[in-house]
Amino acid sequence: MRNASPEAKVDTARVAPVPETAPAWQRQTDGESRWAAGAAIVVAIGCQLLLPIELTISPRWLIPAIELALLVGSIVVNPNRIDRHSAQLRRLSLALIALLSAANMWSAFNLIDELVHGRQGDASRLLASGASIWITNMIAFALWYWEFDRGGPGRRSEGISRFPDFLFPQMQAVELSQPDWEPTFVDYLYTSFTNATAFSPTDVLPMSQWAKLTMMLQSAVSFVTVILVVASAVNTL
Repeated sequence: MRNASPEAKVDTARVAPVPETAPAWQRQTDGESRWAAGAAIVVAIGCQLLLPIELTISPRWLIPAIELALLVGSIVVNPNRIDRHSAQLRRLSLALIALLSAANMWSAFNLIDELVHGRQGDASRLLASGASIWITNMIAFALWYWEFDRGGPGRRSEGISRFPDFLFPQMQAVELSQPDWEPTFVDYLYTSFTNATAFSPTDVLPMSQWAKLTMMLQSAVSFVTVILVVASAVNTL
């Protein structure tokens, strides 16, 4: 009898029934509310609006307005719980996250350019700009982790994929976790925050290659931003 191919093994693992006694993150659930992610996006948009005009794409209101429109559109498509996969919602979410990330990278590049050429101005302006870019960067990467781990919040609620891209402590210490625990946006926000401050994974481990590379990129961006901003601020003071 021929051995099953690796693809067949993966497909079988993905569709095999999961016992009701399995942890919530491995089986079908009611999903999660989208309001935590929405609130974080509003904070990121606010941070963009606080940046000096020379660090933003002109006109400065354009990108935040598009981001807000995409956010409203995603809420209209699914205003409550994300309990199933929706291709339309996923496209809106990915477009929003990509735009948020691109705009923030543009601001970070302009800030670094100012620092390199000695045009940073006073220390308070520099620290405020650096903090806004750092917070937006942390939120953007949290959204990327949230949207791609095991196919996104919709796929996770369906319990389709059992192989996590991020290994949370609750997945390892099942006996110390609530039976209905499953990762939500707050867990990914925490992961993004600790990775941005420690410049490396802490208690949440990346399992897949894309997760490792994305965390590496976030650490690099955070490290450069913090080091250059703090050093320049100290020099200005």
